[in-house]
Amino acid sequence: MTLEITTAGRVRTLTLARPDALNAFNEALYDATTEALLQAAADPEVAVVVLTGTGRAFSAGTDLKEMQARVTATDFTPGRHGFLGLIDALAAFPKPLICAVNGLGIGIGATILGYADLAFMSATARLMCPFTSLGVAPEAASSYLLPQLVGRQNAAWLLMSSEWITAQQALEMGLVWKVCEPEDLMPQALRHAEILAARPLASLMAVKQAITAPTLPDVAAARERENAFFAELMGAGANAEALAAFTSTP
Repeated sequence: MTLEITTAGRVRTLTLARPDALNAFNEALYDATTEALLQAAADPEVAVVVLTGTGRAFSAGTDLKEMQARVTATDFTPGRHGFLGLIDALAAFPKPLICAVNGLGIGIGATILGYADLAFMSATARLMCPFTSLGVAPEAASSYLLPQLVGRQNAAWLLMSSEWITAQQALEMGLVWKVCEPEDLMPQALRHAEILAARPLASLMAVKQAITAPTLPDVAAARERENAFFAELMGAGANAEALAAFTSTP
């Protein structure tokens, strides 16, 4: 099992569950998470979704072994939805989405916060956007969403530096809403989810649509730009070297 799904009242919790791989997204996890979001969107009994991870990571991003297999066209089987399908589901998700960052968040494990309506983060967690260290471009419309969320200079540092940021730094720049002690992370996230879930679903969805609708054309345009840069850079030069170094490490 790559994804654990639990429901309490009108709150559905999705827990990324590949702890041995630091919850890195392989095709199976991309597909499972996408399907879970689509099902939650369509279920009238679900008002709020909480996304978190198990173990010491929130998510280590895209599974680099699968990225290497995609580049070399060996032993790679695309999923039904894949990365792009997950981003489609996140962009279109019509209900409140809460992220509870329990540990390391790398790549999509950090950029997914651009789609969160509320984000909580463990005080011991850290985030990194490793795109320049991998020789690739940004992803998931982060080149648009992060400047909107944290300002241009904070976004530039996140997307260009490939450096870690702490929970306190994430809070100060506005990337997350609240920082909690590790044992208090899920209680806090779920308490706030329950407050929202007690409100009328039609009203929650109207607020969400009113907030997100103006951004959707810009999100789509950013994704197109990023995908073009990604296609150009993936498998070439610095990216090939980075993936080869990763996959050759015991």
